[in-house]
Amino acid sequence: MTTRVVAVVNDPKARRAARHLQADGAPGQSKPRREPLTVERIIAAALHVVATQGYDALTIRAITAELGTSPSSLYVHVVNKADIDDLIIGKLNSELVLPDPDPDRWQEQLREVYGQIRDQYLRYPGISRAALAVVSTNLETLRVGEAVLAILLAGGIEPRVAVWAMDSLSLYVAAYALELSLVRARQADSDQEWVLSRAELVQRFEALPADRFPHTRKHAAELTSGHGHERFDFTLDLILDNITR
Repeated sequence: MTTRVVAVVNDPKARRAARHLQADGAPGQSKPRREPLTVERIIAAALHVVATQGYDALTIRAITAELGTSPSSLYVHVVNKADIDDLIIGKLNSELVLPDPDPDRWQEQLREVYGQIRDQYLRYPGISRAALAVVSTNLETLRVGEAVLAILLAGGIEPRVAVWAMDSLSLYVAAYALELSLVRARQADSDQEWVLSRAELVQRFEALPADRFPHTRKHAAELTSGHGHERFDFTLDLILDNITR
């Protein structure tokens, strides 16, 4: 018996046959075909990683683990992590409903578009980081930029002001979504006991030394106020109302 085992180990053909037998399974059983790897599957896997683990967990290794493949297979379809960032933001943008520019409703239309972008970012914790400091050439992302620019121009906004306003609005929405995602993650983490509720914050502000923090004490309620997306709406209105100045 020992002699037979040694012979198999030393015979390359025998080792190869053994591997094939393990891979193919028992005779008469067909091996299931692996679904071909595509850019769409890579995007879906990346978004699933972010939705379940957060953007910080989005790595090449995490995506390949989700797909059951190797990094080399992934690099056949994508260039690097930055390329994946561009693709996933493009995917989110492809789902936005964009209105035809209406000069009488241009501010309302912008609120609707940026509200959609905010909600898309919040579906995937921290994903708005992928949209920051990037000049995207993704066609779906460019589609959204084209629509927003058209709305601003229809509202009578001078081109350079319109472009800079787009930049300001996009940065604010991305930062707002990122901050809210971080707060939610900390609130859900049992190790983050130092994260305070609104009531605790008010209590601490009102307990500050009156000689050093008179305004913070007096306006503790206002400093911690705002439900839902009230502060988001306020800031968006603040920007939009001043574009025409």
